[in-house]
Amino acid sequence: MPDTTDPAPMNAPSRRKFRREGEGRRRQDLIEATLDSVAEHGLQGATLRTIALRAGVTAGLIRHYFPGKEELLQESYTALVGRMTELAKAALVMDGASPRQRLAAFVTANLNAPIIDARVFSLWATFIGRAGADTALARAHREGYLGFRNEVEAVVAEVLAAEQRKPDAGALRHHAIAINAIIDGLWMEGCLAGEMFSPGELATIGIKAVEAELGLAPQDQFQQK
Repeated sequence: MPDTTDPAPMNAPSRRKFRREGEGRRRQDLIEATLDSVAEHGLQGATLRTIALRAGVTAGLIRHYFPGKEELLQESYTALVGRMTELAKAALVMDGASPRQRLAAFVTANLNAPIIDARVFSLWATFIGRAGADTALARAHREGYLGFRNEVEAVVAEVLAAEQRKPDAGALRHHAIAINAIIDGLWMEGCLAGEMFSPGELATIGIKAVEAELGLAPQDQFQQK
């Protein structure tokens, strides 16, 4: 086995600079190296040795933070999905905005870069392809899905309250499931064939579809921005 401390050959994958800033930062560096390795080599090819080389550390150090490859993959998938949800939630921080404007901003964020991204989609699809045979990964997927759907439900509740409507818990749940499906479908299209759509086109379609699902009266698009 070659000494990985030697200078890397020209065709070797670039290494991340492994920061020494505490346990949390080190774990995050390893997760990023894992996602890079999965994106380049797939789940089978992303071995601990490959990940260690990418991170610029030894495989033994990885085991200090994660029991094994499976746990590292699960946490990496959780981080990937959580990052997407956090980016969408950030769009909700709008001073003086109405609930309906916040909803439009939330949908728009989900249907534009950096959430719409071919690499992100490829990683997501790679992990999802394994979820059926990996109960821990399937659980991570469900938790990520429910976390995002809960965010959708909270925004929908605000919008309907502003419309003087008081749906029960079951109705809110149904709206959130439908809206999640609308966003997911358009997100996949944007990731797979983004060049087919004009700037903002998917977001406009998404907003109209979500408002129709909620039974909202049409509104001038410029008032939502």
